[in-house]
Amino acid sequence: MNIEEFRDFCLSLPNTAEETPFGPDTLVFKIGGKIFALTNLQTFSSVNLKCDPDQAADLRERYGYVLPGWHMNKKHWNTILIGTGVTNAQLHQWITDSYQLIVAALPKSSRAMLIQATAER
Repeated sequence: MNIEEFRDFCLSLPNTAEETPFGPDTLVFKIGGKIFALTNLQTFSSVNLKCDPDQAADLRERYGYVLPGWHMNKKHWNTILIGTGVTNAQLHQWITDSYQLIVAALPKSSRAMLIQATAER
Protein backbone atom coordinates (compact mmCIF):
# COMPACT_ATOMS: atom_id res chain seq x y z
CA MET A 1 0.00 0.00 0.00
CA ASN A 2 1.24 3.48 -0.79
CA ILE A 3 0.23 6.81 0.74
CA GLU A 4 -2.42 7.48 -1.91
CA GLU A 5 -4.07 4.09 -1.37
CA PHE A 6 -3.95 4.60 2.40
CA ARG A 7 -5.54 8.04 2.08
CA ASP A 8 -8.20 6.83 -0.35
CA PHE A 9 -9.13 3.92 1.90
CA CYS A 10 -9.38 6.09 5.02
CA LEU A 11 -11.50 8.65 3.16
CA SER A 12 -13.78 5.88 1.86
CA LEU A 13 -15.02 5.32 5.43
CA PRO A 14 -18.21 7.34 6.06
CA ASN A 15 -17.84 10.90 7.31
CA THR A 16 -14.07 10.74 7.65
CA ALA A 17 -12.24 14.05 7.95
CA GLU A 18 -8.63 14.58 6.86
CA GLU A 19 -6.46 17.08 8.76
CA THR A 20 -2.87 18.04 9.59
CA PRO A 21 -3.21 19.28 13.20
CA PHE A 22 0.35 18.31 14.17
CA GLY A 23 2.04 20.12 11.29
CA PRO A 24 2.26 19.70 7.53
CA ASP A 25 4.04 16.33 7.66
CA THR A 26 1.51 14.38 9.76
CA LEU A 27 -1.67 13.31 8.01
CA VAL A 28 -4.52 12.56 10.43
CA PHE A 29 -7.90 10.93 9.79
CA LYS A 30 -10.79 11.57 12.17
CA ILE A 31 -14.38 10.57 12.69
CA GLY A 32 -16.53 12.72 14.93
CA GLY A 33 -13.49 14.84 15.78
CA LYS A 34 -11.53 11.84 17.12
CA ILE A 35 -8.40 10.40 15.51
CA PHE A 36 -8.49 6.85 14.14
CA ALA A 37 -5.39 6.87 11.87
CA LEU A 38 -2.28 8.93 11.29
CA THR A 39 0.93 8.74 9.30
CA ASN A 40 3.89 10.79 8.15
CA LEU A 41 3.25 12.26 4.71
CA GLN A 42 6.92 12.45 3.75
CA THR A 43 8.04 8.92 4.60
CA PHE A 44 4.86 6.80 4.89
CA SER A 45 6.97 4.22 6.70
CA SER A 46 4.33 3.49 9.34
CA VAL A 47 0.75 4.19 10.38
CA ASN A 48 -0.72 4.54 13.86
CA LEU A 49 -4.10 2.90 14.43
CA LYS A 50 -6.36 2.64 17.46
CA CYS A 51 -6.80 -0.93 18.65
CA ASP A 52 -8.64 -2.87 21.34
CA PRO A 53 -6.04 -3.38 24.11
CA ASP A 54 -6.30 -7.19 24.11
CA GLN A 55 -6.09 -7.37 20.33
CA ALA A 56 -3.22 -4.84 20.30
CA ALA A 57 -1.08 -7.09 22.49
CA ASP A 58 -1.97 -10.17 20.43
CA LEU A 59 -1.07 -8.47 17.14
CA ARG A 60 2.28 -7.33 18.55
CA GLU A 61 3.09 -10.89 19.58
CA ARG A 62 2.07 -12.36 16.22
CA TYR A 63 3.57 -9.84 13.81
CA GLY A 64 7.01 -8.23 13.90
CA TYR A 65 5.67 -5.26 11.94
CA VAL A 66 3.15 -4.34 14.65
CA LEU A 67 4.65 -2.26 17.46
CA PRO A 68 3.29 -0.28 20.41
CA GLY A 69 1.93 3.06 19.19
CA TRP A 70 4.74 5.54 18.62
CA HIS A 71 4.01 8.79 20.49
CA MET A 72 0.60 7.37 21.44
CA ASN A 73 -0.95 5.51 24.36
CA LYS A 74 0.80 2.13 24.06
CA LYS A 75 -2.20 0.28 25.47
CA HIS A 76 -4.66 1.54 22.86
CA TRP A 77 -2.56 2.26 19.76
CA ASN A 78 -0.37 0.20 17.44
CA THR A 79 2.21 1.38 14.94
CA ILE A 80 2.19 -0.71 11.76
CA LEU A 81 5.44 -0.69 9.78
CA ILE A 82 4.78 -0.34 6.06
CA GLY A 83 6.76 -2.43 3.57
CA THR A 84 7.78 -5.06 6.12
CA GLY A 85 5.24 -7.78 5.42
CA VAL A 86 1.89 -6.25 6.30
CA THR A 87 -0.66 -7.00 3.60
CA ASN A 88 -3.19 -4.57 2.16
CA ALA A 89 -5.97 -6.80 3.48
CA GLN A 90 -4.55 -6.60 7.01
CA LEU A 91 -4.19 -2.82 6.81
CA HIS A 92 -7.73 -2.43 5.47
CA GLN A 93 -9.07 -4.54 8.33
CA TRP A 94 -7.05 -2.76 11.01
CA ILE A 95 -7.98 0.69 9.67
CA THR A 96 -11.65 -0.34 9.66
CA ASP A 97 -11.33 -1.74 13.20
CA SER A 98 -9.75 1.52 14.38
CA TYR A 99 -12.52 3.56 12.75
CA GLN A 100 -15.23 1.38 14.32
CA LEU A 101 -13.65 1.63 17.79
CA ILE A 102 -13.81 5.42 17.57
CA VAL A 103 -17.38 5.42 16.27
CA ALA A 104 -18.47 3.10 19.09
CA ALA A 105 -16.92 5.45 21.68
CA LEU A 106 -18.64 8.58 20.35
CA PRO A 107 -21.60 9.99 22.27
CA LYS A 108 -24.90 8.46 21.24
CA SER A 109 -26.09 11.72 19.67
CA SER A 110 -22.94 11.92 17.50
CA ARG A 111 -23.35 8.31 16.36
CA ALA A 112 -26.97 9.01 15.41
CA MET A 113 -25.93 12.02 13.33
CA LEU A 114 -23.24 9.96 11.58
CA ILE A 115 -25.72 7.20 10.78
CA GLN A 116 -28.20 9.75 9.42
CA ALA A 117 -25.52 11.49 7.31
CA THR A 118 -24.37 8.14 5.93
CA ALA A 119 -27.95 7.16 5.03
CA GLU A 120 -28.42 10.43 3.13
CA ARG A 121 -25.41 9.76 0.89
